[in-house]
Amino acid sequence: MWKNSSTRYGFVARLLHWSMFGLLSTLIVLGLWMTGLTYYDPWYQRAPAIHEGLGLLAFLLFVFRVGWRRWDPPPACSPGMPAWEINIAHWTHRVLYVLMGIIPVTGYLITTAKGLPVVVFGWFSVPALLPRQPGMEDLAGSVHLALGLTLAGLACLHMMAALKHHFIDKDDTLAKMVPFLSPPAHTCSLTKEE
Repeated sequence: MWKNSSTRYGFVARLLHWSMFGLLSTLIVLGLWMTGLTYYDPWYQRAPAIHEGLGLLAFLLFVFRVGWRRWDPPPACSPGMPAWEINIAHWTHRVLYVLMGIIPVTGYLITTAKGLPVVVFGWFSVPALLPRQPGMEDLAGSVHLALGLTLAGLACLHMMAALKHHFIDKDDTLAKMVPFLSPPAHTCSLTKEE
């Protein structure tokens, strides 16, 4: 099924979720690794170019994901989930989405602060929209790193919550997003929308 049902995410939502997970994980690891490179390292120029290209692709995927989510709402929460958990889940998702939208903007400002375009794997480039801004690169870099670490922390919290729901609460929260995973045996089916 391509679209979400009341009990499970559809193929497109799952593909977007796991693609973003892979891209963002790669970007975080690559970004942290890049900060330790010296000027004479052969990856000093190559790693940031890869990071910028993947970052822009992640942003485009994020924009599509936001549109898809508005057109195809997620399934209902598992029955019996306390209201406080539902509220935390909703706010965590909102903050994750805000971060996925803001982090690429700060990355764009790092590169374009020098007046340079962002080149995406030699396929195309995104021009600098603002004139050269002395000092902007360092400020945007600090904000980019802080927001990236915040995103990584929230993503870990999101993952631990999904595992808690599957192994401790024994509900169908994780099974909704993992294609090959069946809900725990005693999970009742959902009948109402969120």
